[in-house]
Amino acid sequence: MKKRNSIAKLVSNNPLQNVGYLAVAKTRAKVLKAFAYVVPIRRPMLFVGETSCEELCDMAINEGSTNVFIVTDAVLNKLGIPAKVTDYLDKKNISYTVYDGITPDPTFKVVEEGLRKSIDAKCDSIIAIGGGSVIDAAKMIAMSQGNNCKPKQLIGILKARKPSAPLYCIPTTAGTGSEATLGAVVSDDKTHQKALSIDPRMVPLAAAIDPVIMKGMPAHITADTGIDVLTHALEAWMSANASVETDYYAASATKSVMQYLPLVYKDGGNLKAREEMGIAAHYGGIAFNKAGLGYVHAIAHQLGAHYSIPHGRANAIVLPYVLDVNHKASKKRLAELARKTGMVKAGQANSSDSDIADHLIAQVRDLIKDLNIDPTVKGMQSSDFDAIAKAAAKEVSDTYAVPTYLSASEIKDILTKIQQVSEDFASTDTKKDKAA
Repeated sequence: MKKRNSIAKLVSNNPLQNVGYLAVAKTRAKVLKAFAYVVPIRRPMLFVGETSCEELCDMAINEGSTNVFIVTDAVLNKLGIPAKVTDYLDKKNISYTVYDGITPDPTFKVVEEGLRKSIDAKCDSIIAIGGGSVIDAAKMIAMSQGNNCKPKQLIGILKARKPSAPLYCIPTTAGTGSEATLGAVVSDDKTHQKALSIDPRMVPLAAAIDPVIMKGMPAHITADTGIDVLTHALEAWMSANASVETDYYAASATKSVMQYLPLVYKDGGNLKAREEMGIAAHYGGIAFNKAGLGYVHAIAHQLGAHYSIPHGRANAIVLPYVLDVNHKASKKRLAELARKTGMVKAGQANSSDSDIADHLIAQVRDLIKDLNIDPTVKGMQSSDFDAIAKAAAKEVSDTYAVPTYLSASEIKDILTKIQQVSEDFASTDTKKDKAA
């Protein structure tokens, strides 16, 4: 009841009541920081390059895999993406079963079906081939199988008692970094609310960054997932729980995205850019694994749940507005990031932190615009704003160490700006249609 009341205080917009909310949120942030640095979090063995899938399979075989459960989705399976793995397993005389039932934002039913198939096939290891949804589902299947329990029993922090079944991941998008993280998200079958499972034993044993597998990714998905990487890096960098270690990975990921995302968006066959974006996604995952995320993700998750917007695009829509509201609290940090990553314009070396931070934010806006990411949310309703603000505040309070805490009115102000842009775009499109 106390947790629920703390969120209600935020939504009330009463400055005095917000003090209680801030105290609770900051205490949780300190606990999460202690958790991240006291509980050991392993890193997956990372294979990079055009032969990385084969190297990952060799590792699995050397570790004792004899019957592999391959988790993917129907689109990737139809495109023949898993063939690079299954052909190699055939060559090595390793048995496998393919489950391609993973959907975007997989539900418990989807995960439970995969778990049942893996157990029925007596599989002894799991290889995930896909984006964040596939990898998250595979994590839950592996952990449930290792603990002989239902996926719902793993929701929360450190709910497992045993290690997961051996898990290996091959991301097909440069986005979530889920192959490096200790969490997995599953959606409720009826409400579609997202539930989170966190456990260091959920981190895969190994991951393969294969640019050949990624090269067929459409430009709009490349753009959306690329901004997801950038959001992970920026939110980890601005986090109150950032450290020298997370700063290294966040800065590296930011620099790579700004340099390579425009290239791979224009030329999907650019294997060098694909590889660099894959590494950036992995680094972003390592960074937010310990430092956490922030309001961009908290609000984007709600936009996705309410209006069925892909996660990466939702981040791209929200990111500039949250950077703006974080400017005052984070200008010194953002200026430091700009200097580390070469995002300082000529003649700006002696400029104020505020000006340099402004320039970094402007470059982020320009990148999103250059990637032709739709900045609108269709069907946005002001009547949803209270629920969105409350849910976003709860997510931040429960899980993130943000540089500044927002009131309900500040969150709703962001939503209002997004709604206004959406309506302006719709009005412009209507006028164009009439003119035509």
